[in-house]
Amino acid sequence: MSASRDAVDPVTGSGPDHRYLLDNARTEAGERFTWLAELFDDVTRGHAGRLGLRAGWRCWDVGAGGPGVPEALAAAVGPTGHVLATDIDPAWLDPRGGYEVRRHDVVADPPPQPGTFDLVHARLVLVHLPDRARALATMVAALRPGGWLLVEDADPELQPLACLDEAGPAQRRANRLRRAVRELMTRRGADMRFGRTLPGALRAAGLVDVAAAGCFPVGGVACDRLEAATVRMVRAELLAAGLADDVEIDAHLTAVDAGQLDLTLAPLISAWGRRPG
Repeated sequence: MSASRDAVDPVTGSGPDHRYLLDNARTEAGERFTWLAELFDDVTRGHAGRLGLRAGWRCWDVGAGGPGVPEALAAAVGPTGHVLATDIDPAWLDPRGGYEVRRHDVVADPPPQPGTFDLVHARLVLVHLPDRARALATMVAALRPGGWLLVEDADPELQPLACLDEAGPAQRRANRLRRAVRELMTRRGADMRFGRTLPGALRAAGLVDVAAAGCFPVGGVACDRLEAATVRMVRAELLAAGLADDVEIDAHLTAVDAGQLDLTLAPLISAWGRRPG
């Protein structure tokens, strides 16, 4: 939260490094968005539909990243509705995709059009932010009375493995590298336990009718491709931190490309709540 953002290392005299590890500017970001959409867009659409998403709604997709969710929201609300998709780096969003694209920092910037949105959504955003409470308050402030907030975030400590069955050296290596990536994320300020706290966080933010569900994909092409893109994306950081070496990373990517691993992900916790009134 904001306190950790301002903490100073007593040895180096500098603050913690809160640069986003999975930067949109990287080439692999587009691959990650493709496979995250394959894995989770149906989950997001299902929850939004159960909350009443329909023609005429005004929606804000926070930290949208790729175009999948904004396009789905735009199709659901139709020409009488409006979808705003924001990101600190909106390069992967399509300004001709039937939704509005805007550069926006949910921590630093005020809410766009406060008190007007029927649905505000964020997926795999808050877990990476140092000041999650401020971001959550910004999203709640954007809701109209009776509007819904849908937040979806991972909980890597709830299920930390890449391979549930450590059947051999390739699976054990995959789990070592997953631990290394989690260590990098922790050093950058991510909260590995954040997903499980979402229902309480939504209630603390003043929302009512709060509930949650989890999604836990195991195996398949999408998990494999997401893993390969993620490891390639953070390879330089893993090497610089001494958390892995080139031989280990190359062997892991070879095993992934060969389809030898039944890879899985941390559970995605989806939580929703309604602004009173």
